[in-house]
Amino acid sequence: MRRTQGKPEGRQLRENRRGESDLVHRNGKWYLLATCETPEAAPNGHPAGWLGVDLGIANIATTSDEGTPFAGEELNRYRASALRTRAELQATGTKSAKRKLKQRAGREARHAAQVNHKIAKSIVAEAQRTGRGIALEKLTGIRERARLRKPQRATYHSWSFAQLGRFIAYKAKRAGIPVIHVDPAYTSQRCSWCGHIDKANRPSQELFICWSCGIVAHADHNAARNIASLAKVIWGAVNRPHAAQSSPPVATVAASPPRRGAGR
Repeated sequence: MRRTQGKPEGRQLRENRRGESDLVHRNGKWYLLATCETPEAAPNGHPAGWLGVDLGIANIATTSDEGTPFAGEELNRYRASALRTRAELQATGTKSAKRKLKQRAGREARHAAQVNHKIAKSIVAEAQRTGRGIALEKLTGIRERARLRKPQRATYHSWSFAQLGRFIAYKAKRAGIPVIHVDPAYTSQRCSWCGHIDKANRPSQELFICWSCGIVAHADHNAARNIASLAKVIWGAVNRPHAAQSSPPVATVAASPPRRGAGR
């Protein structure tokens, strides 16, 4: 309690604590587990746009704003190292190895939760600062949708995207920020600048090059921009149906791919 006295956590504990608290001893450290009820801010019914969020493997989350994606190479190195250690312990198969494997599983889960909390906090803070809502891709079937090379599959399936989505949703609700989930179909193939859709627009995992207008961008950033655009259409359809019906289509689909090099 003394260490949190002058921090936001201490104020939160003093002002919003509810019910009983538990003092837990874990791995040589003491933890105070307390339940707090934080009042929610008034919902923002007129967001000034949308902050799109794309989830992926090279970067856990990338927003529609220009800037550095969240949790990239450093986190991937940690996950790769954890995967190797886990495989070694599983191959050993002794009681000691199984005990260490269980301990590592808990440590990795706590690490993932900490990273997800930081990402969610940053995304919600940016949306709140700019008065925007948050647009997320629907998480249903995200693992099945991802087409990855074999070495990437274990890394991808080890991350809790659903947990990140929950963290963003509850932090946004507490701040009064609207959250919309959109269908991510074709968001990785559609050009967020001209609307052209083509598989060839995505020559690699990180690179996006539009065959129509020639724009070159980070693939995740382009997908996040598409997610933000879809949220705008959905929000308009729900809150301003007449305006949404008269708005132009989000994208056009090419009947056949253009000649290689065209538009670049």
